[in-house]
Amino acid sequence: MTLQPYDLGPTQWYVLWHLVHDGSLAQRDLLQPLQIEKATLSGVVSALVRKELIEQTTDPADQRQKRLSITQAGQALWAKLPDPIDLILKTAFAGVCEHDLATVTQVLSLGTARLNNLLNKDKKS
Repeated sequence: MTLQPYDLGPTQWYVLWHLVHDGSLAQRDLLQPLQIEKATLSGVVSALVRKELIEQTTDPADQRQKRLSITQAGQALWAKLPDPIDLILKTAFAGVCEHDLATVTQVLSLGTARLNNLLNKDKKS
C-alpha cells in the first residue's frame, strides 16, 4: 500500500487499523498481532501521538499500562486512506476481466475475514 503521501509507515497503518476495528486497546495488546518488540511499538505509538492520530492514556484499571484510542484526526485520515483490497486489485490485477476480478475480490475478502477472526480469537484466549 502506498502510504507515503499520508506520512504513515506500514506498522503505523496497522496500529490505526486495529484501533478503527477494535476500538480502544491496551498498548500491550498490539504486540502479538503486530509481531514487533515492545520498544518498536513504543516508537510507533509515539510517532502517531505526535501526529495527533491516536491518544495514549493511563489505563484506569492498571496505572502501569497504557491505553490507545484513535482521535478524530486519526478517524479523518483513516477515511482518506486507500482500501488495501481495492489497491491490490487496481495494482496487481489491472486488465483482468470483471468476472475474474469479482472472484479475486471475494476470495481476498474471505481470506482477510478469516485471518481477522483468527487474530481476534487468539486475543480472547
